[in-house]
Amino acid sequence: MADDGNMNVNRTERDGVDPGQIDLINRDPNDLNGHIAVLYDDVIGEPEGAHSADCVWTWAFKCFTGGKRLCYMILTYVCAIPMALWWGCVFACISFTHIWHITPCYKVVKINMECAQRFYSTYINCFLVPCIEAQALIFSRIHVTIQDER
Repeated sequence: MADDGNMNVNRTERDGVDPGQIDLINRDPNDLNGHIAVLYDDVIGEPEGAHSADCVWTWAFKCFTGGKRLCYMILTYVCAIPMALWWGCVFACISFTHIWHITPCYKVVKINMECAQRFYSTYINCFLVPCIEAQALIFSRIHVTIQDER
């Protein structure tokens, strides 16, 4: 549990950190997107007996990696900042909804269910338990004997 508290402190410190102190080398420390790390070898492969010329293979590798990087860079220049703003707002709205609506509603339901639980428990103990105990006494007096008729 101590680690969870430290993680929350670090997360709070990180969220309020100066952008100059952000880790620019390891940008996915929690490996959120490890499943989309696609390299040339993950997509293109020539089996034995079906090899293209070495220069074609080399240029195909350069085109794939360069095109992927260029396209990603253009998309990030155009879309990353607005998308970051959008997702920041989405998670702010989720936080707001949980803090100001869902958690208080849950607390109201929990308080009312505890009251209902007391009523239900009282009902069970007052009405059903005596009936079940009486039935148990009736059936406890039944004795079964098995006779072998040989």
